[in-house]
This record gives sequence, structure tokens and C-alpha cells, in this order.
Amino acid sequence: MSWMTKLYETYEAGMALDLSEEENLMPISHTMQNAHINIVIDGDGNFKRASVLEKTQIVLPATERSAGRSSGEAPHPLADKIQYVAGDYSEYGGKKNPYFEGYQSQLENWCASSFTHTKAKAVYKYISKKRVATDLINEHILFIDDQEILRGNWPFEVTKENPLPLIFKVLPKTKGEIEQGSALVCWTVEIPGDINSKTWLDDSLQQSWINHDSSSGGIEGLCFVSGKEQQVLAVNHPAKLRHTGDKAKLISANDMSGFTFKGRFTDTKETLKTNGSQAVGIGIEVTQKAHNALRWLISRQGYRNGDQVYVAWAVSGHKFPDPLTSSHDLFANAQIFQEPLKEEYNSKLDHTIDLGGYFAIQLKKYMAGYRAKLEPNEQIMIMGLDSATPGRMGIIYYRELLASEFLDRLHEWHQQFSWPQRITKEFVNSDSKKKSVKKVIWPVSSPIPWIIAEAAYGAVLKSNKTLKKSLLERLLPCVVDGQQLPKDIMLSAVRRASNRNSIENWEWQRNLGVACALFKGYYLRHPDKIKRREYAMALEEKRTTRDYLYGRLLAIAEKIEAVALGIGGENRPTTAARLMQRFADRPFSTWRNIELGVQPYMQRLQISRTGFLVNRKKELDFVQNAFLADDYTSDKPLSGEFLLSYHCQIQYWRNNKSDNNKDQSNKENNHES
Repeated sequence: MSWMTKLYETYEAGMALDLSEEENLMPISHTMQNAHINIVIDGDGNFKRASVLEKTQIVLPATERSAGRSSGEAPHPLADKIQYVAGDYSEYGGKKNPYFEGYQSQLENWCASSFTHTKAKAVYKYISKKRVATDLINEHILFIDDQEILRGNWPFEVTKENPLPLIFKVLPKTKGEIEQGSALVCWTVEIPGDINSKTWLDDSLQQSWINHDSSSGGIEGLCFVSGKEQQVLAVNHPAKLRHTGDKAKLISANDMSGFTFKGRFTDTKETLKTNGSQAVGIGIEVTQKAHNALRWLISRQGYRNGDQVYVAWAVSGHKFPDPLTSSHDLFANAQIFQEPLKEEYNSKLDHTIDLGGYFAIQLKKYMAGYRAKLEPNEQIMIMGLDSATPGRMGIIYYRELLASEFLDRLHEWHQQFSWPQRITKEFVNSDSKKKSVKKVIWPVSSPIPWIIAEAAYGAVLKSNKTLKKSLLERLLPCVVDGQQLPKDIMLSAVRRASNRNSIENWEWQRNLGVACALFKGYYLRHPDKIKRREYAMALEEKRTTRDYLYGRLLAIAEKIEAVALGIGGENRPTTAARLMQRFADRPFSTWRNIELGVQPYMQRLQISRTGFLVNRKKELDFVQNAFLADDYTSDKPLSGEFLLSYHCQIQYWRNNKSDNNKDQSNKENNHES
């Protein structure tokens, strides 16, 4: 129950924060739900008007049972569905069970208590007339057919002059029909001198219900979260954690039928009423505050992956780096980019030396800023939730880390898995008359988990949601716990980056940056210290391993052909690009085909681009001479290392235009992009 303790503490700390009305934590004994109809009455319970609400979420009073209801009768105390609040619902052929009597009785008890409220009394007076459905039909909010039965659909032609009634738009459809009895009604009570007539925004009304609900009593016992005795224990725990329609619960113990936990407990309905549950007891106040805090955190900073949700937070409410974002996004609005660069970085970056070092300095400064704000012993929690069924939710990941430990691991992830990544950025034009311009940039950054998943498995993720969920579950420990990256994910990303013909060029460029980052990080964390390797984020001309040299050869051959095609105005893939996958599997035999294919383009460049060709030939000779004889002639498949050298060689040319090719640089770059 450590997670619940931390959430309970977060709620208490969150209540002390200076937040706007929209950001405030939800009070206990309340729940959040979508409202569809607003009925306006006066202080004496007389109907005035009504309207349909679109996409309106309200905080409404709730009992312990109604807050987690999924079926059966469990009325909310004030705002609820037509089937509860309308005493005349069944007279119009409502398909749902009418629960008016239970709703009326519960509201009557509240109004008769010492914690009553003027607006609650006004609502009680009105609903007791049993005219809610009739008034809404007369106001053309609800609609009936010729037999005075509530319609399930709108049979008339929809035109501009006769639009579809709003109630048919806001209610969900089941088999093409709606049930108007499902519309949730909220109340506005207009009393002279009262400036806050909407009941769901009235703090005094909320506190009135909280006081009444707290005095209702219940079975007392030891709360295993707070450690306090003689606490009123919860029987039902809240739902609606991820969204207002979420029925999955983290804690559920309705084992009176089906016997999910058969043999563990001997509870019966009778013993539960007198002695409480034999399982761990949790106080009503504690569970409501903990669940409200979790709901609040998910809505503010949760990372959603379908039904799967991850959230990270500090009990104090202090901000800290998001563990599921990229280095580039972390730095996007950071002050470090507004400061003047240090003297050694004022000149143009040398991509053979400075790229990795500059990134390391920026990352260190960024993390240092958070270390100064967070106490070293402050705790940071990361929680993952998912539901296997609509009614059951589980915690699939939970960690508590000291702030210093969390920042160390995050720093390690961004440092080890950093690599130039392809990002399209929109630049606002200084001339307001001109449109903004989108440009491709290559900042050094770690890739985010969902980009890693797409780079490794591509379109398969769209049809396989289970795979996408499991990938995120496997990647998060690599970021937060410092675990080794799963080898199959790295290899899959390398394979897809080697097969550039099956996807669009922009996607391949993105996949290439991700594959390089994963390969580099994988070998930095290799469990066998002997096999660990460190790669620079720049061209390493002194590295003479076979795979690294072959990657450089592929890049040089592609550059020669790309320039020649650009000069000739031809727009087609190069031989190196077409044979890249085959080159990765059989480098020596494929290289001979690529080398022969490049010869005609060399002849084309002999006259128009002599200087450029001479430089490329020098590079070819240098790389080929660096091979050991047996390495060069081996047809053994290449590892992902060849992608690193290939990418570094391309990046070097992209950032170094002083290579006797200034006059044609635009044509070449257009062809390569």
C-alpha cells in the first residue's frame, strides 16, 4: 500500500498549492462526470428553463457506492441521470430501470439533516413534483413519438432549417440508438443575491454534502494506510481514474459471486455488515483522497498509450524532468539555450569533435538546475496503470526513487542513448504576411519510447495494441531503473533502418537516428564489460573496425552518385540506397556491385566536379586501405555499427560545405532529402 500512502500525502500537499479553479483537486465525497442537461429552478423549487450541455464535465456529490457504481441502483445525492431524478420517467416508456424512489429518499435524508443546504432543498421540492421528464419534453430538450414514448433516434430529415436536436448528439449510441434516460441532469438554483447559482461550482454546497456524508457512519476499524484505528472503513473504492467513463477499479472486493478469491476469505454479506472485510481495511477518507490525487495527476501529467497510463510525480508538487520525453523536448524551453555559449563553442561547431561534448555540457547544466530545486532526499514516484478487463485495473509498474537517484538515472539515459535525431520544426517568419517555414533539423537527443517502438516495428503497432503496450512496459525500466535495453528491440530497429526501400525517406531518416541511438546505448550498457564499446557522435576516422569502415564506404558511394544525379537533374534512388539491405547481409559481394555501379557517375563528375571527385576518391582509398585483408573479403553480415559510421559520414558532409562543392550544394541536398 506504499503507492496509496504516497497518493494520500500528495493530496494533502496538493490542497496547499495555489492552483486555479480548473486545476484544483476534487473534494472527497464527490466524483466527476459528463453532464448533458442543465435544469434551472428558483429557490422554491419551481421550474424556469433547461438547456443541453455539450462536452461539460462537472464535479458532483457522490456516496461511496455511487462513486464506483457500474450497474445496479446507486443514486448520486444531487445531480444524476434522468432515470433517477425524473419521477415520471417510466410514464414515457423509459427503457432503463426507474430509480427515482431511492434518489428521492437519499436527497430527503440530506435535506432533513443538520448539514442541509438551501439549494439541495430547492432541488428536493422540484423533483418531488415528479415533472422532470414532462418539463424537459415541453422545453424540447427530450423528445417523444406519437405514442408518447421517448425516442431512440431522430426519424426526420436533418437540414439547416431543421437541425438534429442536441440531445441526440451528446448522448452515446448503442446499436445506432440513444437512451434519453441516460442523460445526466445538473442543477442551477437561482436565488436572489446568490452570485453562484450553479450547484456544481458552489463550495458551500460541496462542504455541506461532505459533512453529511462523513456523519453517516459505517464499520470502523484499523486503516492500514494511515495506521489509525477507529476509522470508518471503505466498502467500495472509486473508479473513473483515467476518464469519466472509466469503470475499472484498482481495489475491488465484490466476491460474493463467482468466487474469484475462493478459499482465502470466509466473508458473507451478513458478516461484512457487522464486522467488515477480513481483508486489509482502508479508511473512506484515505481511499477517496488517494484516488482523487491519482485522477488529478493523470489528467495533468499522465502519459497515455491507449488504456495504458503512466504518471510520475513528487509528493511536494515540485517540477522535475519528464522521464518519457526526449532530450530535445526537455531542452526546448530551457534557459540554457537562452544563455550565451561558452567561448570554446562560440565558433561554428566542429562535428568531428564538439557535437557530443556540447550536448553533455548542456545536459549537465539542465540536470543541475533541477538538483538545485529538489531536495536530495525528496521522493519521486513513477506509476503505470492498465486494465485487462473493463472492471479491473492493475498497477503494472511502480517505483519510488530519491530525487538525486532519479536525476542520475535520467541523466544516464539521455547521455548514453543520445544521437542526432531527425525533427521537423516550424519556424515563424518575421514577416507576418508570409507563412511559417518547416525545416528539418538534426539535434542531438535521445528518442522517446513511442518513436522507438515505431522505429523498431513500424506499421505493425497500429494493428497490434498489445505489442505497443508491452514495448512501453519494457522500455520504461531502461529509463528509470537503468536496465539494459532489450536486444530484440535494438536489432529490430537496426534491421528496419537497413531496409530503406520499404518506407518513405523521412521515416527512414528518423529510423536511422533512432537505430544509431539504440545501438550506441546498448553497447554502453552491455552486461559483459569486455564487450562494452563507446562511440562518438561524430566521424571517427581512426576507428578501423570492419563494420565501421564498411558503413563509411556505403556513405561515400552514395554521396558520389547523389551528386552526379543532382547535377543531371535526375530524381531516383542511388544504387547504394537500393542495395542497402543486401549490403548489410552480404557486404563484400554487394560492395563490388555498388563499386561498379558508381563508375559511370565518377566519369560524369570528372569534368564538372573534379575537386569534389578527387576528395571522394581519397576517402575511398583511405577507408579501403584501413581494412585488414580478411575483414574486407568477409561476407559476414554487418552489425548496427555500420549505420553509425554511415550516419556520421553523412552528417559530416551535411555540416561541412567547404568541400569544393558550394556551387552545387543546394542541388545535392535537395536530392538527398
